[in-house]
Amino acid sequence: MRTTRDIDAAELPGQAADLLREGHRLALVAAHHDATGIRVVHLFVAGPPDTRVELQVRLDPERPELPTLAQLSFPAGRFEREMRDLFGIVPVGHPLPRRLVRHFHWPRGWYPMRPDAGAPPAFGEQEGPYPFLNVEGDGVYEIPVGPVHAGLIEPGHFRFSVVGETILKLKARLWFVHRGVERLFQGRTVDAGLPLAERISGDTAVGHALAYCLAVEEATGAEVPEPARRARALLLELERLHNHVADLGMLCNDVGHGVLNAHAQRVREQLLRLNREITGHRLLRGGVVPGGATLRALPAVGRLRAVGEDIRQITGLALGHSTVRDRFTGTAVLTAEAAREIGCLGYVARASGLRDDARIAHPTTGLATPPDTPRHESGDVLARFLVRAAEIDTSLALIEQLSGELSAPLTALAPPPPPGAGPGSGVGLVEGWRGTIATRVELAPDATLGRVKPVDPSFFNWPALPVALANTIVPDFPLANKSFNLSYAGNDL
Repeated sequence: MRTTRDIDAAELPGQAADLLREGHRLALVAAHHDATGIRVVHLFVAGPPDTRVELQVRLDPERPELPTLAQLSFPAGRFEREMRDLFGIVPVGHPLPRRLVRHFHWPRGWYPMRPDAGAPPAFGEQEGPYPFLNVEGDGVYEIPVGPVHAGLIEPGHFRFSVVGETILKLKARLWFVHRGVERLFQGRTVDAGLPLAERISGDTAVGHALAYCLAVEEATGAEVPEPARRARALLLELERLHNHVADLGMLCNDVGHGVLNAHAQRVREQLLRLNREITGHRLLRGGVVPGGATLRALPAVGRLRAVGEDIRQITGLALGHSTVRDRFTGTAVLTAEAAREIGCLGYVARASGLRDDARIAHPTTGLATPPDTPRHESGDVLARFLVRAAEIDTSLALIEQLSGELSAPLTALAPPPPPGAGPGSGVGLVEGWRGTIATRVELAPDATLGRVKPVDPSFFNWPALPVALANTIVPDFPLANKSFNLSYAGNDL
């Protein structure tokens, strides 16, 4: 159930505080340039039961500002900084008003999401270097890493303040690959928006496509048939499966166990080939479509069980190896308190003891039994490894269950809703393999996309990595970083 409240800017902090106190979390903040002025939407969600509350505030176009919520919610403070960089909306009283998205060579006073932004002006060094906090003292030195890295990793800059081998402070600087995704959605047809949604973060094609389609379907009033809903759930678990398997192997590789990584990647390759059989694409693109889903084939039960046995053997060998367990245990600990305050999602949150699963809080299909949501309390690399391993078993069980309820080839689509049947806006909430994805869509009068705001769980989880790395040694940074495995592309929209 989604409800909308139109409020004055002065009412925003009080109403937001009430919702947070009642157990809601802030899922996204989206700014809009309407014909009548500027509007900001704060989406708060909770569940079960599935509850969504939108606070909409209209701003003075001559002085676009609103009171900050940073003192109430850490994610709110980051959304506000993002909004200021892209729209020029000022969060009054924000404790950290410096830039977040726009690097310091971006021209001052140019806000690319404003309708009057025009072509990008000339870039240059206008405001000096990024204001990293210098940690000083006897024996303290800095290690800069990136933004260009070896291999295929995307660009991100990490500034370590270190004494000996111990990390005192880490600052991560992202948004080197900001692509203007939100602006690229505008003016597209609903169907033309799907390929863009699938590419927000390439390893999460199903999750982002599904969140986008759910939002569009709510906006248009489309009723998705139950077989399509179950097919979507199956595809979501297949995506979770091949990504988690890859992570288990690479975590072993980061502590010197390359043989286990080779076997994990062997299994992942089997899963990618299975994906291609099911949708025609190794990353499952094309399976989720507006109004429904399409499958070319279904995974065979025997094949799934063989994969599960393979994965359990790899996991058992890893956990039975003293070096692996020693390097994982107690490394890069993220406490439950820190995870809760930062607003972490997905396996990062669950490894720190938090209950967080959109499949339960915001279900999109009528499963007979809700999925198991494994949790661990220690918040270290070992916990993040164990949560992934347990989620693989859950995904395999769900895939087997859903496969038994479907037949393939399958194309199940909602009948086209009559024009104007829906409310014109919608929200999609999906438990992607990294955590909850939120997408909000508003349609223009001609039924094209007026505004699309996607939020990847990496936006919430990136700030937790420096917190977990405090007092961790520098050689464990690659291991800790992989245990979080955050998306640069999903963050740098």
